[in-house]
Amino acid sequence: MSRRLLVTNALPYANGPLHLGHLLGYIQADVWVRAQRMQGNETIYVCADDAHGTPIMLAAEKAGLSPETYIEGIRVGHEADFAAFGVAFDHYHSTHSEENRELASLIYTLLRDGGYIGRRDIQQLYDPEKDMFLPDRYIKGICPNCKTPDQYGDNCENCGATYAPTDLINPYSVMSGATPVLRDSEHYFFELGKFEPLLRDWFAGKFTDGQPVANSGVTAKLREWLDSGLKDWDISRDAPYFGFPIPDAPGKYFYVWLDAPVGYLASFKALCDRTDLHFEDFLAPDSRAELHHFIGKDIINFHGLFWPAMLHGANFRTPTALHVNGYLMVNGAKMSKSRGTFIMARTYLNSGLNPDFLRYYFTTMLSDTPVDVDLDLKTFEERVNSHLVGKWVNIASRTAGFVHKYFDGRLAPAFSAEEQELWRELLSLYGDVPALYNSGEFAEVARRFVTMADMVNGYIAAKAPWAMAKDESRRDELHQVCSFALAAFRLLAGLLKPVVPATVEAAERFLAAPINGFDDARAELHNHTINAFEPLLGRIDPKQVEAMVEASKDSLAPAESKPAPKKTKEPAKTMTEASTAPTAAPEAPALIGIDDFAKLDLRIGKVTACEFVDGSDKLLRFELDAGPLGTRQIFSGIRAGYGEPEKLLGRNVVFIANLAPRKMRFGVSEGMILSAGDGGSDLFLLDADQGAKPGATVR
Repeated sequence: MSRRLLVTNALPYANGPLHLGHLLGYIQADVWVRAQRMQGNETIYVCADDAHGTPIMLAAEKAGLSPETYIEGIRVGHEADFAAFGVAFDHYHSTHSEENRELASLIYTLLRDGGYIGRRDIQQLYDPEKDMFLPDRYIKGICPNCKTPDQYGDNCENCGATYAPTDLINPYSVMSGATPVLRDSEHYFFELGKFEPLLRDWFAGKFTDGQPVANSGVTAKLREWLDSGLKDWDISRDAPYFGFPIPDAPGKYFYVWLDAPVGYLASFKALCDRTDLHFEDFLAPDSRAELHHFIGKDIINFHGLFWPAMLHGANFRTPTALHVNGYLMVNGAKMSKSRGTFIMARTYLNSGLNPDFLRYYFTTMLSDTPVDVDLDLKTFEERVNSHLVGKWVNIASRTAGFVHKYFDGRLAPAFSAEEQELWRELLSLYGDVPALYNSGEFAEVARRFVTMADMVNGYIAAKAPWAMAKDESRRDELHQVCSFALAAFRLLAGLLKPVVPATVEAAERFLAAPINGFDDARAELHNHTINAFEPLLGRIDPKQVEAMVEASKDSLAPAESKPAPKKTKEPAKTMTEASTAPTAAPEAPALIGIDDFAKLDLRIGKVTACEFVDGSDKLLRFELDAGPLGTRQIFSGIRAGYGEPEKLLGRNVVFIANLAPRKMRFGVSEGMILSAGDGGSDLFLLDADQGAKPGATVR
């Protein structure tokens, strides 16, 4: 019997365009969905923009737009990028929708009436300069669990721990840099601890016919959190806030993490309202349909603890499975704007690179285990050129011409005995492909593809049809070899169809033989007439990759600085301010000797904190990890060049370590950070490769 599947992807946040790191999870889900449909399973695939929260409210304000107008522009861009990469949702929605408001309010009301919502006064962190309560993501500090600095107020990106923002050590406001103060506010809590038995049963597969709900490593992590004790979850936020008001709580709004996952259901409901699908068939507690979530490993706590408990408490079905992906690395390191490897989806497209190339490359490394994937740009180029062009497309390009030239495009009536044996070997490798797709073992599918393609190319090379074509007496043999090769090419197209759908669609037109399911590709195409062959793919030109990287470096351009407030009298510059705001360079630099240069102790520092300085329109305050030299505080006059200081966190910079400390009215500056440019907004920090350790000497 065919299965009924409702599949969702983690919702992209509506505060900016998609980058290649986003696409990893969406491509993984789209490949899985396409493979399910090729097996005859009814598969509904929905997603939406996550459009609520303080960050969006503030971004819209900065852009001079209403939040509604701001998120609509983001949604249009997201949909265009998804479509360009072949990520084909049945419906794409927004969490700022009437369907989501109704469902979020309904689920909350059912939880409240079921006795799962508590109310109590809490002390909440408040920014005294911005005069507002701070959302979790606008508070940073030291993780109370692993002591990693600069972690957000809701969870640690290093160890995965979740906590209250008040648990942070040395918290600070990301908005102003001020130390938050505690103020009382009544909040609403989802009492998660009441669902511990439900969650243990869910992990054990009680609701999924014994099937695991996630990779064993993921469920082990969830059980670890479960065993450490479940805390009540704060689901409310104070005004001002862009979101849905809580029905019975004036001035209170649903926390974005409550209505965001409800957005899955809202998107599906919107689809049901315009089709003959029925919402209850997939979401009722006794539904025999399946609910699959594709998410990143950074949000498994929300989807593996809070979400199934919320659904169960509101009398909805629990998810069938969580499919979890890791992070994307580029060239072995985190994506970097300075190296041009923080690549936007649109930048990739504008470079002329085929979206199917990225889909295939990701597939070669994805499995059921949520490991990080490395987009090594050189390997990307070589793998695509070798596998897709050199191994697969090459089969058709070397044989189709002969079929048209000598046999009017008609394939032979049967395989030879030798070909029948090779065909059986190919089918034995092909037979497990649907099961491998089901279990998320995409990398193994790719390995099967390469093995099969090598077998076919080896057969073609041994038979050498180009030599046969020169001998008129070998026409029948030529016909056999080329016909078999094209049938094998189609078999490989069937294997690849979920991965490179646009390219396979072109191959189907060439072969005049659609592939609607995996079994279709097994057809041997005897006496079948094909169309004229046209090139399906071209090799990646290294210049395309270089252009993409170069274009990505533009994103490092300094943010446009706000005009400085007018002052009646310009205060005298301190020595540090004067030294860090260079004036125009002289026509020729004064010469120095090597001994003068040797006096400078230049070191690498890793930025662990960076913030605006209250009372100065020029300075940023840095904290640097200087390795054996300890932590250094440095005030640098580059504020006009870097309007979003939090984006400098994690950067390696070069600083003068033996400059005498300078006492300023803001604090003591313990060095000088080097930058290049003429001053003002034309200032750029010097960078160092991530391999350089904090405290390393610059030579």
